[in-house]
Amino acid sequence: MKEETTLQTRVVQRTPKDYAMLTLKGIGMGAADVVPGVSGGTIAFIVGIYEELVNSIKGADKALLLLCKGRVKDFWRGINGSFLLALIAGIAISFLSFAKLITWALDTHPIPVWAFFFGLVLASTLFVVKQVNAWTWSRYLSFVIGAVIAYYITIATPAETPNDLWFIFLSGAIAICAMILPGISGSFILLLLGKYKYMMQALTDFNIPVVLVFILGAGIGIVMFSKFLSYLLKNHGDITIASLAGFMLGSLNKVWPWKEKVFDIDIADASASFVERNTFSTEYLGWAIFAAVVGFFLVYILEKISAKKDA
Repeated sequence: MKEETTLQTRVVQRTPKDYAMLTLKGIGMGAADVVPGVSGGTIAFIVGIYEELVNSIKGADKALLLLCKGRVKDFWRGINGSFLLALIAGIAISFLSFAKLITWALDTHPIPVWAFFFGLVLASTLFVVKQVNAWTWSRYLSFVIGAVIAYYITIATPAETPNDLWFIFLSGAIAICAMILPGISGSFILLLLGKYKYMMQALTDFNIPVVLVFILGAGIGIVMFSKFLSYLLKNHGDITIASLAGFMLGSLNKVWPWKEKVFDIDIADASASFVERNTFSTEYLGWAIFAAVVGFFLVYILEKISAKKDA
């Protein structure tokens, strides 16, 4: 593949086969984002498109000015349009086709499904750790802080929130930031905001107004956040990657296979709800180990394919 630099975004000249592979990677990202606890950003990191994704998104606001001036070609290059289009197409395909399948699998076969993602996230953590060039005290500290933050997020209790469009917009802006962070699940952030099931239902029911407002919030949120993330990767790369690895390690608490629902009573608010807590059981232990190993080696295989392609 041949590269050229246009505006502030590196544009890669790709073949139709390359774009087909990008769409498949988008499908993988979308499938991960549907599951509360697994991040599409993790998949992007594994398959080697993470930095290009962040850099492509960050210039979208400036590129829009070119579009307003009628410079369509420059706009398309400015946002690395062909790359984003192939990726977004894959994510959309995944959302529309896997939303029901994955939610069904989590309802009917939760232990093997969570075990698969546990293995996947664990292997991804090891993969990201290897990307840090030199481990110093600041990198270790960043890793620990990232792990603590992610762990705290996983034990936070989902909130009751309004279904008004303004909050749907805000939910999209917040969740999309998590979706591009390896280890922090946008779907889980939606769960904490009380909007996961609501948005899954909106997708399956083709509730166009709600979906469009969510996409608008996500679009604005991801452009603003990607600028910040791109700056960190460029100027503080090792510390940022160490933090991302920590996020992934801390998120393992959420994807632990064995869970139980506990009736939680809040005396102060005179309210009660079911919350999930991790436990352990020999139930489906063989299937859980098998699924975790498959998830682990799937990341290993993807890593080797990406390394071979980059060589």
